[in-house]
This record gives sequence, C-alpha cells and structure tokens, in this order.
Amino acid sequence: MASKFIWYELMTSDLKAAEKFYSEVVGWSTEDFGGGDLPYTIVKAGETPVGGLMNIPAEAANMGAQPAWMGYIYAADVDAKSESIRAAGGAVQRAPEDIPGVGRFFVVADPQGAMFMLLAPQGPEQPPAPMGTVGHIGWRELYTDGWEKALDFYSSQFGWTKDQSMDMGEMGTYQLFAIDGEQAGGMMNRTPNIPMPCWGFYFNVSGIDDAAARVTANGGQIQMGPMEVPGGSWVINCVDPQGAAFSLVGPSR
Repeated sequence: MASKFIWYELMTSDLKAAEKFYSEVVGWSTEDFGGGDLPYTIVKAGETPVGGLMNIPAEAANMGAQPAWMGYIYAADVDAKSESIRAAGGAVQRAPEDIPGVGRFFVVADPQGAMFMLLAPQGPEQPPAPMGTVGHIGWRELYTDGWEKALDFYSSQFGWTKDQSMDMGEMGTYQLFAIDGEQAGGMMNRTPNIPMPCWGFYFNVSGIDDAAARVTANGGQIQMGPMEVPGGSWVINCVDPQGAAFSLVGPSR
C-alpha cells in the first residue's frame, strides 16, 4: 500500500487565538494533549482526531519560521525513509525525535524545498473517513518548481500515482495524483505570489458560502474564491489571523 498523509499540524504565533478561529470556521472540537514540553491542542472532527495546533518553537521562530500548516506522511521506519529521501535529493530539516505514546517523526523537505514530516505512529491506524466528511482533510495541493520532478519524487518514495491533468492556461498544468487508486490531491508550478514551494491543505465544510462568512467574521482573509472545481464542489483559499494559509472545500451552501 502507498503511504498517505495521516496527520496535519499548524505551527502558529498564537495558539489560543488559532484554536478559537478554527473551531468557529471548520467546526472542530479541541482538547489539550499533555506530555510534551510545549502546549499542544488536538483538533477533532466529531470524536476523530485529525490534527494538532502548537506555537512555533522558539528555535524555529528565531530562524524566521512563520505560521503554517504542515502534513505528516506515514513511514513504517522514518530513519530508513529519511535516508531514502536524502538519496533522492531531499533534505532532513530536523533530527529524528520520539514522542512518547505517539511515535517517531522527522522533518524533511522534497528536492524542490517543500517541507513535510514523516511519522511512524504507535498504535493502530485510524480508518479513513469517507470523501467529503466535514472536518476532515478533503484535498492536498503541492505548489512547486517543476511538478513533473516532484511527482516522480513522491511516486518513488511513497507509491503515489499520476492521475488526470488539467490545462489551467497561463498557470500551466494542474496534475492530480492518486493514493491507492483514489484521487488525493494535485500538484502545480507555483505562481509568483507563493514565495517558496509548499504544501496546502483543504478542510471539508458543509457549505462554502457560510464558511466564507465565518472566515471573515473571525478575522481571516479570503484570497481567492469561492470557485467551483470539477466534481461540483466549491473552494476558497484563505489566510488565518496569524498569517497561515489554508483552504476550504464543500458544496456551495
């Protein structure tokens, strides 16, 4: 089986403000996670944990890290996979670390510089939620410098496969990828307004118009949309009050 994104994490400059914002906008419930050196908040869709929120660690902040969402990809052996990524032209950004009761993780970057994390979790894997389930992650998008090479990298490392592609005119090709035969996201060459290669994530909502109103009412900004996408869903690209980019997907209302 191919390796999937299994966790999503926001590093932010104001944990409590971010918790309130996403609870209002996406509808997540939250709970504190104990045991770490830094406060960490779990966000849940119903009773299912889907991600976490934390303040940017001081070391990262001193290096200029800005609020951003990151994704964790499953790896049975993160040490071996990190070496494979290094051999394929990627880079290890942070030494491996064990989280008691959670698993072992690495921070890495693909050859174009987009960062993500590897996680070897402890305990059983959660069953995937049906496509479109509110509060879960509905789509993943890579903005990169040369999507063809990026697709080759993720295919070789994680078993993802090339799917349909769409001609976006001046913006170039939007290339979909599949994980275990199911469409899971897309890749495209980044536009000038995106300063560096990165991953973006779309959270499922029950209605895009109402969600857009919640974004602005709670201090966020809508950068693009609402826009209809193939399949009949609608999307908006947003920035939260602390400056982290995120997107929402759902029906029109």
